[in-house]
Amino acid sequence: MKMLRHSKKNVLAVVILVGVLCILNFLIAGRFISHEADPEELTLRAERLVSKESWLEQGDYLPLNVSYQVLAGAPPAQQRYLSIGLSSVKRKKGSYLIPTLKSLFFQSSPEERSSMVVVVLLADFDVTWRVTTTREIKTTFALELEQSQLVVLHVPQDQYPSVTGLKRNYNDAPERVSFRSKQNLDYSFLIHYSASLGRYYLQLEDDVSSAKYFLSTIRRHVEEHEAKKTTWAMLEFSVLGYIGKLYKSAHLPLLARFLFLFYQEMPCDWLMSRFRELLTQKEQIVFKPSLFQHIGTYSSFQGTYNKLKDKDFEEGFYTNPLAEVYSDMSTYKNHHPQLAWEPGEGFFWGRSPENGSYLTAVFKAPTVVTGIFVETGSEGKDVLESAEVEIGRDVRSTKKGEKSCEEFLSVGTLENGRFEKHEVDKKDSFSSSCLRIKVSAGQKDWVIIKKIRISTKPSLIPHQP
Repeated sequence: MKMLRHSKKNVLAVVILVGVLCILNFLIAGRFISHEADPEELTLRAERLVSKESWLEQGDYLPLNVSYQVLAGAPPAQQRYLSIGLSSVKRKKGSYLIPTLKSLFFQSSPEERSSMVVVVLLADFDVTWRVTTTREIKTTFALELEQSQLVVLHVPQDQYPSVTGLKRNYNDAPERVSFRSKQNLDYSFLIHYSASLGRYYLQLEDDVSSAKYFLSTIRRHVEEHEAKKTTWAMLEFSVLGYIGKLYKSAHLPLLARFLFLFYQEMPCDWLMSRFRELLTQKEQIVFKPSLFQHIGTYSSFQGTYNKLKDKDFEEGFYTNPLAEVYSDMSTYKNHHPQLAWEPGEGFFWGRSPENGSYLTAVFKAPTVVTGIFVETGSEGKDVLESAEVEIGRDVRSTKKGEKSCEEFLSVGTLENGRFEKHEVDKKDSFSSSCLRIKVSAGQKDWVIIKKIRISTKPSLIPHQP
């Protein structure tokens, strides 16, 4: 009889446990119920299905079943190289979403555009704003929508947990706590939708401008970093907020759930740092120059003035290819020739150059040069007064153990220590292997070559299967 009572208790415990699990599952996943859209808002209901390849180790995860409204466009049938996510809400002052999208597409080559998909979450619950914004996007980006390079989404309000009456960590005002908590949920839903659209995922905000050919630059940095075979969870192409953060798509299901679980604890950029550390990347990996610049003048939170700028973003940024740099000019201290070629604040500083002295950049691979910019001197001193700028082909080794090119062609001369030329390829369309600055008259003053920037035709990036 005693055994029978124990058996009944065990059965009762199992029933209670199963009941609790069912209730939890309903609270977490089952609450994402159907939502009837406003009659003026033409939408397509879509359950986001995440491919099995996107799940780490095919493990069991907290359900996050979100029902989305697709307002414009459709996800691509095949995975792209890069998915780009940004969330946008109605602002009290200013609107930057359309300029941001224009910059992303217009700063990219046709090959790059075919290798990416931009996912925009219209996260405001004002239906009039959503209808107006969607209409403007459809008018401005009809081709990108048709080619599955742009998808516009919305998640109804009843899909969100409460964002009011939350605990006030860091003594933030209740309004700010609500704003940043909802923002975390917006990003969670956005990232969840984007999980299998690209091999990599780039997080942006809705008020940025992009560097020319940013995708090719990201691809090059990823390949270089992957070749090192080091662990990484997040690569940063801007030091600001949640701008220019790159993730592997395999990590997105975890990131979406991480933001959802801890949405009320802290701002999104703090959470992303915790996530990076949990995936065993202890130090930031930041690439310079930055590829994205903050352009918003007024914050999306209460329309406050915001003058935040990324000091490492270069206007008119050019993507220098990998190169080895040589010079026969005597170098002062650690101001080596390579510093003039690489991004950052470094520069080459050489002692009095002679007629025929040179600085030569030898590319790792031949490339078609489309633009060249050279800046010398600092505050009017140590300016290179007379020099030719040349491009060359057919790499050879020299007697000094350096590399150079067999044949050079002049593209112009420095004026007042500077040189700038665009559309170089219209006259000289061959693939170059070298860029050389050759001194045409000696000078007693030392010389600073502050910056060498070139633009190139991006390499073709095929669709990823």
